[in-house]
Amino acid sequence: MDLGAQSMNDIVLSCEGLVKRFGGITATDHVSLQIPRGARHALIGPNGAGKTTLINLLTGVLVPTEGRIRLRGEDISHMAPHQRVRRGLVRTFQINQLFEGLTPLQTLAMTVSQHLGQGGQWWQVLGRSADVTSRCEQLLAQFHLTEVMNQHTHELAYGKRRLLEMAIALACEPRVLLLDEPVAGVPAGEREELLQTVAALPADVSVVLIEHDMDLVFSFARSMTVLVHGAVLTEGTPAEMAADPMVREVYLGHGDSHG
Repeated sequence: MDLGAQSMNDIVLSCEGLVKRFGGITATDHVSLQIPRGARHALIGPNGAGKTTLINLLTGVLVPTEGRIRLRGEDISHMAPHQRVRRGLVRTFQINQLFEGLTPLQTLAMTVSQHLGQGGQWWQVLGRSADVTSRCEQLLAQFHLTEVMNQHTHELAYGKRRLLEMAIALACEPRVLLLDEPVAGVPAGEREELLQTVAALPADVSVVLIEHDMDLVFSFARSMTVLVHGAVLTEGTPAEMAADPMVREVYLGHGDSHG
């Protein structure tokens, strides 16, 4: 699949020649990506391939040594993370970063209020602001959190915590959503609800998924990039990646039957 054939007007997130060095170690080695509008793109590779470093560069946690990052045509290479969020680039984390003492309803009210410019008074607008209340109800239903909306976060099952994290991300109205191992650590009995929710994310949001669970990757992604030693090994459709001898050797394994 020729990802470069996409119209530039369709590309919402791109990076060109992205390099990150830590002393003598090159963690990201001249990586170039183009993520079109509405993409369902997976970023895969063995441990140490540089996936999380790349996501940290895209989101502003790390500053690139070389290269450029563009969001909807704007150079964001040296913008702070919160500035990128305001422009529509939002991520979830491999490890939950939630407010343990708040409920899902309170957490979402705070996030939605902040997004609407009412962040300093979220506890006041909750119940009074129709916009905040409506958006919170919508997110709670979409992410299967309505029944637990008044429980403290630390009391929630782990799968519900992952769902809450995704709800927070979507409350920021992203153009691009980066999901960092959304099912990591989720017990088998809680995975199906989470997988269905990921599959039902809004079609107009471009989603980039980092995940080791190949069942999720192959059921979700329409395009894939394989990283090895910080560099792009190859990219294409899931079927092309499953059939690629190099990919099978370095990551999927010769016996993998995904197609």
